[in-house]
Amino acid sequence: MIGSARVRLNRWQQAAVAVGSAVGALLDPRRADLIAALGETTGKPAFERVLERMKKSPEGRAVLLEQPRVISVKVGHAWDLPENTFGAAYAKFMGSRNFSPDDRPPVRFMETDELAYVAMRAREVHDFWHTLFGLPTNLMGESALKVIEFEQMYLPMCLMSVIGGSARFSEKQRKLFFQHYFPWAIQAGMQCTDLMCIYYEQHFHEDLEDVRRKWGIIPAPAVPKQTRAA
Repeated sequence: MIGSARVRLNRWQQAAVAVGSAVGALLDPRRADLIAALGETTGKPAFERVLERMKKSPEGRAVLLEQPRVISVKVGHAWDLPENTFGAAYAKFMGSRNFSPDDRPPVRFMETDELAYVAMRAREVHDFWHTLFGLPTNLMGESALKVIEFEQMYLPMCLMSVIGGSARFSEKQRKLFFQHYFPWAIQAGMQCTDLMCIYYEQHFHEDLEDVRRKWGIIPAPAVPKQTRAA
């Protein structure tokens, strides 16, 4: 699924896909396929750095060796775990939004199998990060998570998503984001462990608060009622 869908592009083609994807994603942030294409065509150096970090980490090496996939047949047991566990929290997050782990678009524009897997892994663990940080899936929550993702991977797409997302905020939302979410996200992204070097599926059975402490996760603080965006 990762390899068969890939398309090899020259530099001009990569630039054209990147520009077209960026424009399309700004016009419609719900287009996950365009956001994915933008991340791949602009993110090769960042994914190469992530790959090298994973190779230096015991859990990261295990992920690269076994190449686990976050798809229904592999993570479905999370729905049967005790309520306090990380796996159950992930299942609740997905179920409450009627999300499926099978909905992620395939990797198309990475040059090697290793980089294609790293790009797919980054895409597939996104909802684990939502669960761990306690972030909603609205535009503000996604923008805050992109700040953390940028600090973790330095993907240009993440920075562009924050800029594009904040441009779509109302004045009240923008004030809330930069006063409340943005400072927290900067701190959270700097304090936590290397999130791409975690074999999340092996920790499903552990207590959610225990893994948050172990990985240095700071959950998103509650927004004061008087400052909540409309």
